[in-house]
Amino acid sequence: MADAPQDPAVTPDANNGDGTGKSNGGNGGRRRAHGKEKKQRSFWREIPILIVVALLLSFLLQTFIARVYLIPSESMEPTLHGCPGCTGDRIVVEKISYRFGDPEPGDVVVFRGPESWSENWDSKRSSNVVVRGAQELGSLVGLVPPDENDLVKRVIATGGQTVECCDDQGRILVDGKPLDEPYVEMDFPFIPGVQTCTTAVKSGRCFGPVTVPEGNLWVMGDNRSNSADSRYHVSDELQGTIPIDNVIGKATFIVLPPSRWGKISSPDIQQQ
Repeated sequence: MADAPQDPAVTPDANNGDGTGKSNGGNGGRRRAHGKEKKQRSFWREIPILIVVALLLSFLLQTFIARVYLIPSESMEPTLHGCPGCTGDRIVVEKISYRFGDPEPGDVVVFRGPESWSENWDSKRSSNVVVRGAQELGSLVGLVPPDENDLVKRVIATGGQTVECCDDQGRILVDGKPLDEPYVEMDFPFIPGVQTCTTAVKSGRCFGPVTVPEGNLWVMGDNRSNSADSRYHVSDELQGTIPIDNVIGKATFIVLPPSRWGKISSPDIQQQ
């Protein structure tokens, strides 16, 4: 009797080796797709963590090392540009220097205004929670002014010094010596023999003398004809001065706009 026909031998698949004769390509493709999907889910889960870490690092950096501030007014022209509704300078204010020493005459500083300086100040923050949150985030990177009465002025005199204006050339005197102030381009008129500190019509430059209390500073804007600074608060309990403890940091650099990029000078104004 002839042998019954035999089924052809089944060759085990070289890729799966299980003798089934079925290819593993379908399962492999599904595994790759699943792995890719898993990586995508992992990526999206990591985004909130990365955002929190970035915000935390930004908070620590700006609290202890440096912060970007927006210049909102013209009081420091021409050194710093700013005006309501325009694109003001963004400046870096570093907070390390004054941990090891006090501000010096000529330094440009950002400080928190004493109570008497804040009487006419109103918060610019929105009552809308979402908008307010966006404003706070913008403040962290210098796109929006901080929600405090933070001001920027130049240090003119320090504790124990006596400051006044003017000498016969219209210059500010500290301990009887005139200051060298190359940054002042805008000031009240001072015309010898016509409009000085002793004529019937006084010059708007005149003030003092004021002796600065220890631990305090006398500060003024570079735009002398448009700056509500120490001169405008001489009748308060601190005689217009500000406590050193109110100083947030030293303005060191203009970072925006690019056309204004550069270092903020701190000349030795009492060198004479």
